[in-house]
Amino acid sequence: MTDTTQEQRLVDAARQGDEGAFESLVRLYEKRVFALAVRMCGNQEDAAEAAQEAFLAAWQGLRFFRGDSSFSTWLYRLTSNACVDLLRREGRHRSAAGPSLDDEELNCDVPDAAPSPQEEAERRELRAQIEEGLRALSPEHRQVLVLREMHQLSYDEIADTLDLDVGTVKSRISRGRKQLRNFLLRSGNFLAAPPSKETGKEGCQ
Repeated sequence: MTDTTQEQRLVDAARQGDEGAFESLVRLYEKRVFALAVRMCGNQEDAAEAAQEAFLAAWQGLRFFRGDSSFSTWLYRLTSNACVDLLRREGRHRSAAGPSLDDEELNCDVPDAAPSPQEEAERRELRAQIEEGLRALSPEHRQVLVLREMHQLSYDEIADTLDLDVGTVKSRISRGRKQLRNFLLRSGNFLAAPPSKETGKEGCQ
């Protein structure tokens, strides 16, 4: 966990043009930024490009950083936006690597016991189908799903990170999950949830 006092000292120094302080901030966050970029872009080459753009944007915009949110939240926003820009620019809708989406929402609970060879093969097939489904999502829908399901951010944190209202975040997550569910249903790798379960999940709480 990053010490907030240390982080604030580094941010303050970097805002004054201290390149060494900014390099320290990069070292503190480069792994998390790269992990987010890989999930968004789907491969390390594009992720490295997006992460580099995010840190460059942070350095150039640091003097305008007001501290309304934490530095990490602001950096996540820059990273996510850089990934969306890259996906739009290149027309790439690539899958996030190794997704692990909400078990209840996807109706694909994984048992604690070691799976049999057949179960393991089925899980690999399901994972491949999830990746293919994510590939079809728009950058905006993949963006919120990655932050929610893979980085475990709350709705409020995602809203803060992406500068969106919470209602928009919930709507995008709901639509993204529905699109992914429908894709899995069509592929035959996913059983429809009972109607009573679906009607009780308004807002994806």
